[in-house]
Amino acid sequence: MFRFRTLLTCLTPIIFISLNGCSNTGALPQATTRASLTTDVNDYQYLIGPGDSLTIFVWRNPEVSGSFTVRPDGKVTTSLVEDIDVAGRTPTMLAREIEEQLSTYINNPRVTVSVNNFTGPLSEQVRVIGEATNPSAVNYTEHMTLLDLMIAVGGLTEFANGNDAKLVRVVNGKQTTFDINIDDLIRDGDITENVDMLPGDIVIIPEAWF
Repeated sequence: MFRFRTLLTCLTPIIFISLNGCSNTGALPQATTRASLTTDVNDYQYLIGPGDSLTIFVWRNPEVSGSFTVRPDGKVTTSLVEDIDVAGRTPTMLAREIEEQLSTYINNPRVTVSVNNFTGPLSEQVRVIGEATNPSAVNYTEHMTLLDLMIAVGGLTEFANGNDAKLVRVVNGKQTTFDINIDDLIRDGDITENVDMLPGDIVIIPEAWF
């Protein structure tokens, strides 16, 4: 644990320098019942990623139906079709693609895909590094806010400077850094500091200098 904390302490200033050198710092609007920064998230659909567990059901063809785990290369192998690319697709999109491939062997196939264990692609995860209790990558869920994210990582450590935290986000194809006040949110209960999270966000929490 000490070595891990030491590593984070050394890396965090480097990350800050790198990010601040290539992006602008702006202000985020507070969280709403729907994500406030992009209309795309209002229609958010889950994308399949490595590690997901899929159930592929082919109507009237139980011999080619079954449960499959998405491999690290983003593919699965079924009874009739090998190495199907599934990562980055919605379950509905994947079902239509499987129907097309199965049509070579089955007349007018009808396929349903459901996800039983959610991991998702890395591009859809929200990452928290630095002085969180459990720094980690968290699966994005619709309408996720900063408060939801901090609950998922166990809040701040006693060494954290939450009001000097940064949120790194790609906006219109450009990496942008925003100031966020996590201390005010979770220690003072200032809900105005709660902001919407988006897929791919990175939250960096520095260590306080006593």
